[in-house]
Amino acid sequence: MKALTFYDVQDLRYEEVPDPKIEKDDDVIVKVKVGGICGSDIARYRNLGPYVKGNVWGHEFSGEVVEAGPAVTELKAGDRVVGCPNLVCHECEYCKSGYPSRCESLNTIGAYVPGAFAEYIKMPAVNLVKMVEGMTFEQGALVEPATVAIHGLYQTNIKMGYEVAVVGCGNIGLMAIQWAKAFGAKKEFAIDIDDAQLQAAEDFGADVLINSADIDFHDEIRKYGNGVDLAIESAGNPFTAARVLGLPKKGGEVVYMGIPYADVPVPRFYFERIMRNELNIIGSWCTISAPYPGEEWNNAVEYIGNKKVDVLGMVTHKVNLSKGPEMFEKIIADPKGFGKVLLYPEEIM
Repeated sequence: MKALTFYDVQDLRYEEVPDPKIEKDDDVIVKVKVGGICGSDIARYRNLGPYVKGNVWGHEFSGEVVEAGPAVTELKAGDRVVGCPNLVCHECEYCKSGYPSRCESLNTIGAYVPGAFAEYIKMPAVNLVKMVEGMTFEQGALVEPATVAIHGLYQTNIKMGYEVAVVGCGNIGLMAIQWAKAFGAKKEFAIDIDDAQLQAAEDFGADVLINSADIDFHDEIRKYGNGVDLAIESAGNPFTAARVLGLPKKGGEVVYMGIPYADVPVPRFYFERIMRNELNIIGSWCTISAPYPGEEWNNAVEYIGNKKVDVLGMVTHKVNLSKGPEMFEKIIADPKGFGKVLLYPEEIM
């Protein structure tokens, strides 16, 4: 089969690799219909390189079951599914106590095992969730980033009437804006340095837009009151990761969803907000909970499939999988104008 294989920083290749085969009783082979490029893929492509040289890359996808192992009873050939990319042991103290996102052996497809930027992928049956009737494969490929935002919000105390600030209006930030509304947020502030991203945030439900390119967003938020109940850091930027601490009111919350691929220096003023304002600081990792893979997945499929939450509005580019290396180069050369990019193993144009 054809796949995108990752060899080194900015060395992504479209080439022939072996087809996956059923090896365990609970294995399932899925024909990938649509894959999605994640922001973490861009960071690793540009700066970090592969986990395993030559591994099939990618972790966001939807597809159709073509074969299942003898122990699989819930899935059959022809079922349309989305894939939870997180692989856990199901045996450690964290898995057994209902916190698989903290699994001692947590892994992700596309890291140390073959991923989804391919014609076919092999997954454990428990990692596959059926799509609802009428749901498109494009919607299915965007379930995973939606679950990142849901999982982060599940870690907080968000409730009806909350005021929420979202720092960074990339794909995860846009999802966080929509899900915070679904969770009952009364007012949402969208903060970014890109007017196009802020416009997208407004389209997705943000009430107040703040371009922080030339202003201190801490001061700007204070024009609307004493701060927000919940601040979401979804930019994964060292600068915003520090300054987001200045946004909540006393007793408020900060949840980190973005991954800063660098050290985060925190000026004294912002560090002191943790203590002086008695903030609740929350980290969020992966997309999973118990019973595995969690309500994040069931709710995302339900809300997206029934158009209660829009994910297709994030899509800016659809290309054949063969154009993957070229697309990654274009994104890192000039990221403006790129939202969610979808890759199709089958020819679409």
